[in-house]
Amino acid sequence: MGNLLEGKVAVVTGAGTGLGKIEALALAKEGARVVVTDLGTAGDGTGSSQDPANQVVEEIKEMGGEAVAAFGDVGEFKDAEAAINKAIDTFGDLNILVNNAGFGRDKTIFKLTEDDWDSVIRVHLKGHYNHIKVACDYWRNKSKADGGPVYGRMISTGSEAFMFAPLGQPNYAAAKAGVVALSMSTAQVMGRYGVNINVVCPRARTRMTMDSPFAEIFEVPEMDPEHIGHPIVWLCSPLAEKISGYVFVCWGRQITIVERPNMDTKIENDADWTPESLTEKTADYFKDRQPVTDGFSVPPQ
Repeated sequence: MGNLLEGKVAVVTGAGTGLGKIEALALAKEGARVVVTDLGTAGDGTGSSQDPANQVVEEIKEMGGEAVAAFGDVGEFKDAEAAINKAIDTFGDLNILVNNAGFGRDKTIFKLTEDDWDSVIRVHLKGHYNHIKVACDYWRNKSKADGGPVYGRMISTGSEAFMFAPLGQPNYAAAKAGVVALSMSTAQVMGRYGVNINVVCPRARTRMTMDSPFAEIFEVPEMDPEHIGHPIVWLCSPLAEKISGYVFVCWGRQITIVERPNMDTKIENDADWTPESLTEKTADYFKDRQPVTDGFSVPPQ
């Protein structure tokens, strides 16, 4: 057991299995007291069970740590309130929030149902919002009451899908793009209260990735999910005091810091645009480019 996070209180959503479990255990190994939240669903979000969260709590206790379980649905605002309040009521504070809960329903737009869309947006994007909102309200109020900054660390779980938009993940890519935007916007306002917010896009072998169309690329040792725990601990620790508003792609022994999007080629005209002038002015740019392949996307598979 380490002491990098000694005395800190963490809430980790989706911590019953996969990356959430690894993150909860990693935080606990460094002394954090952890609220393990998980609804215990299957990989597609169906069903529920209290067993996964309870098992992680027992693992933390067996290693000498402190933990309690919460069994809410991250898509329900009242359940997010209950999870945050459980941390405060049980351990006296909230210092760390790791939003991890999610599931996948990967389909092309032709096969994607309204329920596939709504369910994935709800658990990933609304699930992040619910917990971010409750945590930020708590930290802001505490900062005002204490007359100074609090110790707050928040990790949102993104995905490179928000940039590359795989053709079989229109719902997931949209949700993760929203998670990044939500987190970056919130980071700008919470810094004054002592709260750092960052996004981690993990590449790892998990239940969700192994059920995806890209499962084979996650079978190599570098995709071992155990690698993800270390960057999470780092960003939640005092060592990352000045790190906020960043997006990290993490896998194996590699971390990539994602730069903000930049504007590309600028095309101007001396008069108001017409279809003909647009065609003329953009001709050089598009003449050797292919639809989709050279756009803001990746080549179709």
